[in-house]
Amino acid sequence: MHPEHSLTPEEQALLAPHVSNLDGNVFALANLPEVVKGAMYARYSRSPKSLRRLLLDEFADTLGGGATDADGSLTVADEGSKAAALYDRVFLQYGDDSVAQLGGAHLAVEQASNLLTKQLEWGRLAAYLEQSTRYIPYDDKPGGRYRYHRPAEVMAGPHADRYIADLDRMFGAYAELIEPMQAWARATYPQDARTSDVAYRNTIRAKALDSIRGLLPAATTSNVGIFASGQAYENMLLRMAGHELAEVRDAAQAMLTELRTVIPSFLKRVDLPDRGVAWTQYLRAARHSAAEAASALDLHPPHGRPDEQGADEEVTLTAFGPPDAMIDLVTGILAPHTAAPEAQVRTAVDDMTAEQQQQILSEYVGKRTNRRHRPGRAFERPWYRFEILSDYGGFRDLQRHRMLTIEWQLLTPAHGYEMPPEVADAGLTTQYDAIMRRQAELHEVLAEAHGPHVAQYAVGFGWRMRYTMQLNARAAMQMLELRTTPQGHPAYRRVCQRMHQLIRAVHPEIAAAMSYVDHSTGELERLAAEQALDAKRAAQ
Repeated sequence: MHPEHSLTPEEQALLAPHVSNLDGNVFALANLPEVVKGAMYARYSRSPKSLRRLLLDEFADTLGGGATDADGSLTVADEGSKAAALYDRVFLQYGDDSVAQLGGAHLAVEQASNLLTKQLEWGRLAAYLEQSTRYIPYDDKPGGRYRYHRPAEVMAGPHADRYIADLDRMFGAYAELIEPMQAWARATYPQDARTSDVAYRNTIRAKALDSIRGLLPAATTSNVGIFASGQAYENMLLRMAGHELAEVRDAAQAMLTELRTVIPSFLKRVDLPDRGVAWTQYLRAARHSAAEAASALDLHPPHGRPDEQGADEEVTLTAFGPPDAMIDLVTGILAPHTAAPEAQVRTAVDDMTAEQQQQILSEYVGKRTNRRHRPGRAFERPWYRFEILSDYGGFRDLQRHRMLTIEWQLLTPAHGYEMPPEVADAGLTTQYDAIMRRQAELHEVLAEAHGPHVAQYAVGFGWRMRYTMQLNARAAMQMLELRTTPQGHPAYRRVCQRMHQLIRAVHPEIAAAMSYVDHSTGELERLAAEQALDAKRAAQ
């Protein structure tokens, strides 16, 4: 008999709201504070008891719900005294960081500038959703203001009035161009009989917004939804607390305050002088020392004029590996299925003909019927490092990919900007150029008064920025196949198509496995997706 079958009726009644079933070997937890779940799992790893019995015997004081404040919000007491005490003992005293991975929280960070969103989304071990500039026009004025951040540094300085006036003009110009761009798109891509009015209208609007999003400055605000573990939040907050921008530091403090209403124990170390504060100081010192070393090199990159693109290549493959990547990949495919040392497997693979190696690779990749069918972790052995000089809008989309290493330089007008061909075709280059020049001039003023970090707020999505991305072949397969789908934005589609071409030049067999990379050139990027939504609505 399963030990849980011996539960008394009273115990079953106590457990029922908190487990998805009372007698199965697999069950989910529900209606428990995050710290209770984290502490209980920490105890679970060192106890012979089942989780249900552990919950009854050692965490019964957490069952049946907790107290709330007058406004209905959770209080610290909801964590449960035993759970909080166990968490303190395991995490704070013994430093078992894995406990902080066992509970998490959903958080909303609203009215965040695009500089702040990139800091929020820097960590790998979290999930993020962000408002999209291709579906939401930024032409409204909630509360009488356009949706952009007013940085504390600028508002307290001599250029506050100019900053507001210039950004109002940027948003006003953006708003004025929406309808002309939609009119151009309708004239260029007439509606056909297969496309519904709703799908056509949404597609035309997305095309127009895609074409002019380069005018939006980095100060443009967005809403970000986050789900993360306690450990991920701790790392995020420690890093943000030492950031150069007041907006990022202020957001970190506000996030800490709110997260402590739901997972207080997970964040006890954040502002302890000898723990979180010391960690933040370490991170800040490391960043500053690197900046000083770079400054001592006195490097001066070429500057593109504000009316043209920079001269550098958009995508460069700067490094890749390992040597004999095909041999290493096939070794990785075979090694888990033998009892032999890897060196012996590698020797056997090295003795194969190229045709034999290719046959093993082809069978390993198999018949992929959609892009979500990806081969196993042997594909994580080959790797690539790219230097990219794309517009900031494209960077924003690529930066959100978790399974890679990305580092970026400050956003400046130094590398020129992209002129979308749609804007040129619509005869709107004069208006577009005027706003980009205004952004460059405001950046110069803010940089002199407040430094290069604050000056980024003035720079639009259309300006080019330099960044590096290093990723393995399996992560590249996922990103390149996703980001080259026809409904994607042309800016990042072009970057990812070029990345695939560069991989093909050095590892053609690996590039061939990325069979869902789409090298077509899109026109109405969202049309197929909108038509698919139409079909789903019709089927319901």
